[in-house]
Amino acid sequence: MVVPNMRFISCLLALSIVAPAQTRFAQFEKKVIASGLRGGYQVVVTDVNKDGKPDMVALASGMTDLLWLEAPNWERHVLASGLQRMINTWPLDTDGDGVPEFLVAHAFENEAARSVGIVSVLQHGPDIRQPWKVREIDRLTTSHRIRSANGLFINAPLTGAAAVAPEYRDHTPLVAYRPGDWHRQLVTDADEGVVHGIFINDWNRDGRADILTASFQGIHVNLAQPDGTWKRQKIADGDPAPWPKSGSSDVAVGMLRGERFLAAIEPWHGNQVAIYRQKKGAWTRMVIDDSLVDGHTIYTADLNGDGKQEVVAGFRGGKRGVYIYYEEDGRWIRQVLSEGDVAAAACAVADLNGDRKLDIVCIGSATQNLVLYTQK
Repeated sequence: MVVPNMRFISCLLALSIVAPAQTRFAQFEKKVIASGLRGGYQVVVTDVNKDGKPDMVALASGMTDLLWLEAPNWERHVLASGLQRMINTWPLDTDGDGVPEFLVAHAFENEAARSVGIVSVLQHGPDIRQPWKVREIDRLTTSHRIRSANGLFINAPLTGAAAVAPEYRDHTPLVAYRPGDWHRQLVTDADEGVVHGIFINDWNRDGRADILTASFQGIHVNLAQPDGTWKRQKIADGDPAPWPKSGSSDVAVGMLRGERFLAAIEPWHGNQVAIYRQKKGAWTRMVIDDSLVDGHTIYTADLNGDGKQEVVAGFRGGKRGVYIYYEEDGRWIRQVLSEGDVAAAACAVADLNGDRKLDIVCIGSATQNLVLYTQK
């Protein structure tokens, strides 16, 4: 993901969304597998109990229990209790026993002055199905996105500690924790304004995982260096509108038969799905949809097995739902996966029933549910 600092071309192609015509769409069956998830915010697919099957972790900001649903029947268990205002979690097996530990960001508020930003690690006991031990390791205002890279947990706060709406003018830290000592390490504090999304990817293909950020300043990559430091580079400006409507909100890296591209929701909680493709050394921005309301999650995956990854975008407002976009000869064709079923705050894509076809699971905020779309 090494791209020199350059200005990106923004172009809206009015005909980029066309009728499905000859596209081989993936077909799905819908099943609601959990309800009553107040403030549903994040779903993570991982093998929680070391049985080789992908389970789901459901995080709902309006609840104090972090839940996991055990495959294959999605039996509901409490992973941890007493966690107020949870906002994100991520698994990483830090002790090599085959069962992941989880890092959780909780006590979150959008307003930095009111956000404690507690970061806790969850560790299992003898019975994985019983609530896990919660150990606080840090407090960092607006801790918001948790991921892992190179054996580290990554924590991306939403804003800096001095940020105030609507401008949110402050430098926003990106930090890491090494399991064991759990001391906070600064990756960078060069981002400014709201940093809503991060994505882990080996951008420069050197065998180390790098961190992409989507913020008011656009899309950047923090390249992992051999000495453990990070080098920040700009990829894209994002939405060219004036601050605070500028930049990017969520980002994912995809492949089109060997060609790398970026998919993004723009601007923050925005209405646009943007695609970035590299041409003659420069990246160009193309808005393929501007009809989303409160766009909040984006994912790339080859759903139909044609060697090209599709884009899955979820949105929480308006018709609230999930759209899939297929590329054909430079155009992007939209398939409506869902409208009205789920106010998609987050989605994940995985083979969840062992049939070697990718399925989609999304968690809803206003709809308070977890919906599984199983591919036929």
